[in-house]
Amino acid sequence: MFEKFRVFETDFAGRPLVVETGKIAQLANGSCLVRYGDTVVNVAVTGALKPREGVDFFPLSVDFEEKMYAVGKIPGSYLKREGRPSEKAILVSRVIDRPIRPLFPKDMRNDVGVTCTVMSVDPDCSAEITAMVGTSIALSISDIPWNGPISGVSVGLVDGKFVINPTKEERAKSKMAVTVASTDSRIAMIEAGADRVSDEDMYDGIMAGHEANQKIIEFIKGIQKEIGKEKFSYPSNEPDAEMFESIFQFVEADLKIALDTDDKTVRDDRLLPIYEAVHEKFDEIYPDQSEKIDECMYKCQKKIVRRWLLDEQKRVDGRGMDDIRPLASEVGILPRVHGSGLFTRGQTQVLTVATLGPISDQQILDGIIDDEETKRYMHHYNFPSYSVGETKPSRGPGRREIGHGALAERALVPVIPPVEEFPYALRLVSEVVSSNGSTSQGSICGSTLALMDAGVPIKEPVAGISCGLITEGDRWMTMVDIQGLEDFFGDMDFKVAGTHDGITAIQMDLKISGLTPEMVKEALAKTHKARNYILDEVMLKAIAEPRAELSKYAPKMMTTTIPVDKISEVIGKSGKVIKEIQAECEVKVDISDEGQVFISGLDTDNCKRALEIIETIARDPEPGAVYKGKVTRLMDFGAFVEIAPGKEGLCHISQLDVKRTNKVEDVVNVGDVILVKVTEIDDKGRINLSRREALIEIEGLTPENNFPTNNHRGNNRRNKR
Repeated sequence: MFEKFRVFETDFAGRPLVVETGKIAQLANGSCLVRYGDTVVNVAVTGALKPREGVDFFPLSVDFEEKMYAVGKIPGSYLKREGRPSEKAILVSRVIDRPIRPLFPKDMRNDVGVTCTVMSVDPDCSAEITAMVGTSIALSISDIPWNGPISGVSVGLVDGKFVINPTKEERAKSKMAVTVASTDSRIAMIEAGADRVSDEDMYDGIMAGHEANQKIIEFIKGIQKEIGKEKFSYPSNEPDAEMFESIFQFVEADLKIALDTDDKTVRDDRLLPIYEAVHEKFDEIYPDQSEKIDECMYKCQKKIVRRWLLDEQKRVDGRGMDDIRPLASEVGILPRVHGSGLFTRGQTQVLTVATLGPISDQQILDGIIDDEETKRYMHHYNFPSYSVGETKPSRGPGRREIGHGALAERALVPVIPPVEEFPYALRLVSEVVSSNGSTSQGSICGSTLALMDAGVPIKEPVAGISCGLITEGDRWMTMVDIQGLEDFFGDMDFKVAGTHDGITAIQMDLKISGLTPEMVKEALAKTHKARNYILDEVMLKAIAEPRAELSKYAPKMMTTTIPVDKISEVIGKSGKVIKEIQAECEVKVDISDEGQVFISGLDTDNCKRALEIIETIARDPEPGAVYKGKVTRLMDFGAFVEIAPGKEGLCHISQLDVKRTNKVEDVVNVGDVILVKVTEIDDKGRINLSRREALIEIEGLTPENNFPTNNHRGNNRRNKR
């Protein structure tokens, strides 16, 4: 039976938040249409009543669907319909997934799906935040077991003040973009990008977001109280306590020996016979419960590792809580690429390669929630199966790979020089060649090395490090630089990237309901100290500053700005002029709508030549200016020289050389490129040129005196012609 239509409304950071239920998508387990300003997102959640056969994990899927009609656009694809999710949509899906996942029952294996469909976008009201709040509402009022609600806000720092859910104009001026999700007592998720802000400002911004979330959480609780459904029951995947104790007693001693090593390969080899022995003994005792036996083995390892950390302050590789694994940095290891850096932390290795290209190589964005239509700096992250010793076919980047690449990109954006100073498109590719935890932070360090090796004048080097957490009741402790096992069995992966001066990016993954303010503060302090150590003791010893020159294999780039009304002349009809310039000079030319010209090529002289031609077209020649021009026609009285496409002048025979010239052909031929100086532009706009004066002025040649000229006769012939 369909629900009764209900409307709930509150104020959210100075703008109306309206929630409609019982109107659409009523066959879902829970749904709501959320209006924030003019942004409208429909959220529907569904849950299977029974788990699928053989599923040994919680299958949650979150999809943030961008509809181009939401911004009044028709999709640009060949099919003219939305295709695979954009990178931004995938990142938003991950941001929503992370705070809601820990709040589902740990022993539930029923499929749960969350679909957030963006139907209208107001640039001042974040569709990401609207979808996150809508997800919390839909789950809260549904019959799906979930220990919410949560709320999420965006926090900006504008003119020294924190702004909750900043408008488009405020976002453009903000020094940070921080998404904070909270429960009613703890901080559940942090996703941040910042322009080198201090730990104190970041902490205060997170707390401001946490406080702002509390009002919306109370609002959602009120909706849940009025119309929330009773939660359905589900078959628990929790192993029987007797089964767990039996298996733990059987494997405890062997597991402690197997886990106590800093080598992932050794650990895996030690664990294999233990698993075989467990199944050999317990498969008969507990028939048809193979998955629960494996779950017990996971819990046994987790119990041992967490007891070591909490009770003995012992890490599996013997490090202290604030110690970092052995580090190494190398640059310039690939000879033909524009820049490369290899960063090693323990058994984690990331090789990042930097490629520079013309501005036209920038990425065109076709989403609905990006403030920008193009992206000049791109970062891609690859995680091949061999990096963890597995054999799997490559299927392209998944959501995890896209998320890690975006995190590294966000960490480095604040230090990339502006296009006015460094007119290149940049692509960085981080190849994870070995993985034992913290590969995303390794890619940040490797990327800094690659950029500096490529000669990119970054503002400051950036390093990244992670902080882990173990909790038990009121007890908790943190550790720096978690490896794979500590991430797997721990409660938190708090990733922080930044320079000596400040934070550039944060991503926090949790397996518990949230963090206290004290946990956040300690994680920020520990990661700050650790990243400074990585920068000073390892990275800057490999390369202290960006190289003074670009690789000889990198394109050379030159820029200029021309009047907007001259753009059409430089391009020419059907692109004829610009194509001729590119072909003649072996360069690539890009022109923006504002008149910015970007010229790229492998040869510097060719780039300079193209620049001279474009500036000649865009700026009318003036007497006294010297140009390189091509001889186009020969007459008995002189040569016509094209100094730019469509701009031709006469170099009289008397002005061809510093000595007497009897025949034009004795000095120049059609197709020759010569230096000429503009001597006169007559009242009809005709240009008179002199090679003689250019040779005297530029090359310092001495003219022969007292040879006759034919100026009068030549000019008469030109006039007659």
